[in-house]
Amino acid sequence: MLGGILTEYLSWRWCLYVNLFFAGLAVTGAVLLFKHQRARTRTRLDLPGVALVSASMFCLVYGFSNAATHNWHTPSTYGFLAAGVALLAAFAFWQTRAASPLLPPRVVLDRNRGGAYLAVLIVGVGMFGIFLFLTYYLQQTLHYSPVVTGVAFLPLIAMVVVAANLSNVVLLPRVGPKLLVAGGMLLAAGSMVWLTRIGLHSGYAAAVLGPLMVAGLGLGFTIAPSMNTGTFGVAPQDAGVASATLNTGQQVGGSIGTALLNTIFASAVARYLTSHLSPATVVHGHPAASLTAMSLIHGYTIAFWVAAAIFGAGAVICGALLRFGPLRAPGDAEAVPAEAVAPEAVTAHAA
Repeated sequence: MLGGILTEYLSWRWCLYVNLFFAGLAVTGAVLLFKHQRARTRTRLDLPGVALVSASMFCLVYGFSNAATHNWHTPSTYGFLAAGVALLAAFAFWQTRAASPLLPPRVVLDRNRGGAYLAVLIVGVGMFGIFLFLTYYLQQTLHYSPVVTGVAFLPLIAMVVVAANLSNVVLLPRVGPKLLVAGGMLLAAGSMVWLTRIGLHSGYAAAVLGPLMVAGLGLGFTIAPSMNTGTFGVAPQDAGVASATLNTGQQVGGSIGTALLNTIFASAVARYLTSHLSPATVVHGHPAASLTAMSLIHGYTIAFWVAAAIFGAGAVICGALLRFGPLRAPGDAEAVPAEAVAPEAVTAHAA
């Protein structure tokens, strides 16, 4: 809603400027409320690990983005993607050798936590099929204003809140994360398939509202249990790393999802225009403007299908990794109760 208001009445740049206000509040609160505490143990920052993982993420995101302006067969695309995979493998190997690893293997080798981290990453990739392309569709095809577009997404947020509360408080302590995460991703995949039915003259209530609500349920059932599972049972000294890994998975997934899905969308639009646009089509009653609109719809539906495949694959992979049954802390390790993560955090992430 705030993004829509700022975009419509000021400028899209204010969606960036407004973060200075929130950052200022955070800095002020930190200065006034935090007290200096000396660490009981002094560790060194894993600089090689930082360099390796940062370089790998840059190469992966740049490679996917580069494919939109060039193609998948250029060295600047597959070269960066290959370098990103190689650097990520080198990072994983280094973490087993580093004296103070940036991401200790013991944190991610637990099946439940590893599955939770992967679930957050996959949801971050797939859900931009909802936010990015549905925003394009509502504004460019249905000609909604930025504010009305923000209002149109509110049912999704409402369903995220409902599903997050239900999964955190009622279901997760009883059935564990496996069924919730896998089922949530399947719901998200179904919503993407449903969105492929959009057209040039589709109405919001008939073609958008239902998929949005199903997507909200899917995201709520997936993100909230994953957050809890990703920090459950970790040793006190690893709590910060576990939380940071979840946050990093969200951000990296969003970056990769935006680059990958936007590249697929742009390629689909270009192929559609190339195969349909000719002097004959314009002469026989298919003006270029209408053809462009149809090409955009084609691009959106292709992106929705890909997002559905991502969610479907995530349901299978994460469902195989996560264990059945309620969460149980290993040994005497301190556990984070399932109710610890507030649903508002999930809503903020989705927004």
